[in-house]
Amino acid sequence: MIKFDTLDAFEKAAGSHLGYSEWISISQNDINAFADATGDHQWIHTDTDAAARGPFGTTIAHGYLTVALIPRLTASIFSVGGLKMGINYGTNKIRFPSVVPVDSKIRAGAELVSVTPTSQGSLAVIRVTVERAGSHRPVCVADTVTLFA
Repeated sequence: MIKFDTLDAFEKAAGSHLGYSEWISISQNDINAFADATGDHQWIHTDTDAAARGPFGTTIAHGYLTVALIPRLTASIFSVGGLKMGINYGTNKIRFPSVVPVDSKIRAGAELVSVTPTSQGSLAVIRVTVERAGSHRPVCVADTVTLFA
């Protein structure tokens, strides 16, 4: 983990890769809990028998489950000290180039694309690339925007 003592130190790291998270496993229980929370019970995610006959041979995680895990993943990559707050401001772009089959392990890499001062604080664009163990294609690439103050 990289630790920035101040927001100013973090801002100076713009344009650099911040590192990688630990690997986490995605279980069927994780997928089912996300389906329950969102109401998205599409068979490709929750019906193990139907999914076994489907295009991936097993259930797959929701793309938005992967997005929802980004804060957990990036929390182990970097921290910024001396903040009053850091809040999710949104995303500029999200893509899902590949799927996350059940029982996969994923991790994230983070690149600090830019930091823009505003009247409320600094808006940081962080490109988060989530990869799956054993795959050469990322499963998610998201340009997240966080307001740090």
